[in-house]
Amino acid sequence: MSTVLVLAAHPDDELLGAGATLARHIRDGDHVHAVVLTEGASSRYREGLAEELVKAAQRAAQVLGLTSLELWPLPDQRLDALPLIDVVQRVEAVVDAVRPELVYTHFPGDVNADHGVVARAAWTACRPYVLPGLRRFAVFETPSSTEWAWSADCPFTPSLYIDVTRTLDTKLEAMSCYETELRDHPHPRSLRALRERAAYWGSRVGRPAAEPFQVLREVY
Repeated sequence: MSTVLVLAAHPDDELLGAGATLARHIRDGDHVHAVVLTEGASSRYREGLAEELVKAAQRAAQVLGLTSLELWPLPDQRLDALPLIDVVQRVEAVVDAVRPELVYTHFPGDVNADHGVVARAAWTACRPYVLPGLRRFAVFETPSSTEWAWSADCPFTPSLYIDVTRTLDTKLEAMSCYETELRDHPHPRSLRALRERAAYWGSRVGRPAAEPFQVLREVY
């Protein structure tokens, strides 16, 4: 049994890139903790959206069976305006409390600036001498962000593929809780596109469905 931590920038990011993998961890008996750093709403100026996202995240967590879920109120699309040390210290506190053996977070080159801040804060908080028990630090793609990144110098290059054939439906059921975040096909955040994306990644490794990760550190 392992302890898993996913660090996501916005409500629904915890599912878009790794939701079926988290469901597989839970199915296998692992403890899975999720932290969402921003409220995901203030940049859109819609009254009541933040509260809707909290309820959606809680419902999705129940569908997945998360051990714990933390929803922080940091400002949406403004993480890069905060001193990085402040974000790092908050993440360090979670890492110290949870002591994860596996950490999943955003690909740092995503087009969304918040994703990059979360990735850097997570990487800093999981330094080897701070968290010597960490076995894997891996980053996931976030549909509608990773593939739209500006720079092609360091593209998302998966080196780990998790077979999620048996847990993809759980991810999609959990994503259905985020009614305000879903879009119509062919948008990458449509349920159909997410299923097709899993099939695409699965086809690269001979599986019906997979989620891809780029491993930044792994210790055997």
